[in-house]
Amino acid sequence: MDIRALTLLLQSRWQQMKSARDAGQSSTEVAVFAAVLIVVAGGIALAIKTKVAEKIGIINGG
Repeated sequence: MDIRALTLLLQSRWQQMKSARDAGQSSTEVAVFAAVLIVVAGGIALAIKTKVAEKIGIINGG
């Protein structure tokens, strides 16, 4: 998954929603944005945790 492409897609869609104001965008779409951001943040946190655990293992000789 390319994070930059996903980020650009979300940014462009968010700008479209902001400029259209209340022209049919539903709260469901905003909820989908929130869910995607939560999933991406979770993935980043997991990647950081994995990398840190790997580094600690190397430091401890494991």
